[in-house]
Amino acid sequence: VQLQASGGGLVQAGGSLRLSCAASGSSLSSYSKAWFRQGPGKEREFVAALFRSYGRTYYADSVKGRFTISIDNAKKTVFLQMNSLTPEDTAVYYCAASGRAILSTVTSPNAYDYWGQGTLVTVSS
Repeated sequence: VQLQASGGGLVQAGGSLRLSCAASGSSLSSYSKAWFRQGPGKEREFVAALFRSYGRTYYADSVKGRFTISIDNAKKTVFLQMNSLTPEDTAVYYCAASGRAILSTVTSPNAYDYWGQGTLVTVSS
């Protein structure tokens, strides 16, 4: 599975962006899908996940209620809709997929084998 992330950019605080992660080579229906981010001088952190094909979603507390993870009907593109953005959301966002993640590991970057190249989101105040 190869992943290609896109949709990042510069946005003012309070604005919205939608990130996309397109998969090539395989449908993502049986994989857990997730977004992580890494801000300046910070470690990579979990943002949101969609567990396998069960439709269960998980969010970091910092984005709950503002971000939504989803997948298209063809199960080949994962989206991250980001609303009410703040400067603290500034980061490189990475999409990831895993065929082996379980419920207890779905928020851990170590559970993911496939990664997109990252897309930069900059939120100005």
